[in-house]
Amino acid sequence: MKKLLLPFLFALSCSLFSQQEITLEQAIAIAQKNSPDYKALLNQNQASYWRFRNYKAGFLPQLRLDATLPRYSNSVNRLTNDNGQDIFVRSNQASFDGALSLNQNIALTGGTISVSSQLERVDVFGDNASTGFSVIPFSLNYSQNSLFYNPFKWQKRIEPLIYEEAKREFIERMEQISSNTSRRYFALLKAQIQSRIAKSNLSNQDTLFQISKGRYKMGKIAENDLLQIELSVLNSENEVITNEINFKRSSQNLSRYLILDTENIVLSTPKELTTFTVSVEKALEEAKANRKAVIEFRRRRLEAEQDVAEVKGNNRLQMSFRANFGISQQGAVFNDLFQDYNQQQNVVLSIGVPILDWGVSKSRRKLVEANQDLVNTNIEIEEQEFEQEIYLHVLNWQNQRNFLKTAKKAQEIALKRYEIAKKRFVLGKIGITDLNIALQEQDRSVLQYLNSLEKFWTDYYTLRRLTLYDFIKNEKIKVADIIYD
Repeated sequence: MKKLLLPFLFALSCSLFSQQEITLEQAIAIAQKNSPDYKALLNQNQASYWRFRNYKAGFLPQLRLDATLPRYSNSVNRLTNDNGQDIFVRSNQASFDGALSLNQNIALTGGTISVSSQLERVDVFGDNASTGFSVIPFSLNYSQNSLFYNPFKWQKRIEPLIYEEAKREFIERMEQISSNTSRRYFALLKAQIQSRIAKSNLSNQDTLFQISKGRYKMGKIAENDLLQIELSVLNSENEVITNEINFKRSSQNLSRYLILDTENIVLSTPKELTTFTVSVEKALEEAKANRKAVIEFRRRRLEAEQDVAEVKGNNRLQMSFRANFGISQQGAVFNDLFQDYNQQQNVVLSIGVPILDWGVSKSRRKLVEANQDLVNTNIEIEEQEFEQEIYLHVLNWQNQRNFLKTAKKAQEIALKRYEIAKKRFVLGKIGITDLNIALQEQDRSVLQYLNSLEKFWTDYYTLRRLTLYDFIKNEKIKVADIIYD
């Protein structure tokens, strides 16, 4: 017997030592650092960050080097001579060229200005070998694709909103992780307590069954009552097995979500929060100041306005502008290139006017205007739903503490009633049917209390997500800035 007992005690001690006890707050803190949802959110936020960095860099001077090193050709090409005749000429040459340019986008006008320097060398091989150079030491260029539509102006208005939207979404999704963790936490907590209750019920039912067998032999109860309590024992055994499987499944779900090294997790029942008051007016005020949706509404309106401005700017009269001013020189000796420069200027103004387009321009304009009206209508509906969601949730939250208090009182009464019923059954004052009813009410009241407690905490984190405001600390919810290298 001692040889069998020692391994059992050793296995039990290892199981106890390997168990990890965590609270709801600890589970949420772990999930907001390790969970798959957090990692996906981090990747999404990283993309938003670099998009904004790309937008900001687009309005800074860009220094660029373009070069071809080398370009060699040894082939027969067809050319047209001065007499208009096509002739075939062998070309055996190599060329090298490079350009260094400094470019700057002009947000005020929507064009791009650049300063550049260019150098080209051509080496001809064969009987008439020669070397030629061409240099443009200085060239000032300006280009603008449309004189009536400025895309940079709209970028300046929309891109900061997109980035601010992403930052607020990050905080909202962090609060959503809290809700997801809370649901998994309570799923395991309920499974843990139900498994404990099932084992306790089996032990009680087995004890009562042993007592009932003695009473049956003494003729104090009928065989039907004995069979009924024996059936209760068998059902309790099935409940133990079912709850143990559910407990294992819930343990795996939580441990994998938190990326823990063990599935042997012991949870403690969360305490109620300190009492605080939430008014509808305060919740709406904070939601409008903090939520991503408010920025999203503004951004969608601007994007619709941008589409209309682009179509109107390019729909009828299309104009683009190109201008260049610089100096250049060419020759066979490199050192002679930097004197007696030649001027180099060109100005191009392009105009395009549709004369007969069968209503294409009008239909394109009407299409974007109709889309703008649709966007504004949808946003108005979503704004109403946004306010209604917060209004209803605040009203619901105001009653959650009362629901939880009632469920807790009902659990205490059901537990006490079952203990009284069990004692009366032992004394033979009630039958097995009444005892089973008391047992079912006890188990149901425990589950209802846990469901009410879960609803309380889930609604609390939903309230935080809907307003991005901590009503306990009376401050806006913030997260640490993440710096991407």
